[in-house]
Amino acid sequence: MTRSDGRTENQLRPVKFTRHFTMHAPGSVLVEFGKTRVLCTAMVEDAVPPHVKAANYQKKPEDREGWLSAEYGMLPSSTNTRKQRDKGGKVDGRSVEIQRLIGRSLRTIIDLAQIGERTLWLDCDVLQADGGTRTAAITGSYVALWDALLAMKEKGQLKYWPLIDSVSAVSVGVIGNAPMLDLCYEEDVRAETDMNVVMTGKGHFIEVQGTAEKAPFERKRLDELLDLAARGCTELCKLQKKALE
Repeated sequence: MTRSDGRTENQLRPVKFTRHFTMHAPGSVLVEFGKTRVLCTAMVEDAVPPHVKAANYQKKPEDREGWLSAEYGMLPSSTNTRKQRDKGGKVDGRSVEIQRLIGRSLRTIIDLAQIGERTLWLDCDVLQADGGTRTAAITGSYVALWDALLAMKEKGQLKYWPLIDSVSAVSVGVIGNAPMLDLCYEEDVRAETDMNVVMTGKGHFIEVQGTAEKAPFERKRLDELLDLAARGCTELCKLQKKALE
């Protein structure tokens, strides 16, 4: 089946990483999945949240760990109708869910004992949304994180290189009974099944979020979607490596 943008069922949208997109963040990447654009920045704070500080209290200074956290937001003009800004420190439930997902995904592939008592902040701001903003944010955040860690290494702030793997994410879904990779918004809103899959570069699963929007799906369909997502994440991993060369 040929899709509205001319892609085949198992084809990613055009993916692009523009590194060093802003001046002040040591890691700054504009990631593009088709028309979806997300600015991912990584910054370093010389402090850790209370739960990490408490866990570090009884450890020797050289054994104390750091933390990684993420925030996610959409600019008012990122969608076709204006999205209200978060006010008074309140973040909408969808944004909270996504930023927790980003943080979990990145923490699985980093040894936080190697960064000292510091917090790595990943900020993901959606400039333009056309489906797959959370998957683009995770995939771009890995590149931003790499650059931030490289800057820390140059300053002598790392004990050892802390990344133990890479991470990427992609959406898959069923439209017209056909499994499809990397859904744009027009496809996402009419998908019979919708799924987001986060994987490591070694092919291990970090998170699978899948929902039947209309009719339940069989185990065979689930396996097809996971295979399609794995193929997509493998391609994204290669694109990340190329961007970081």
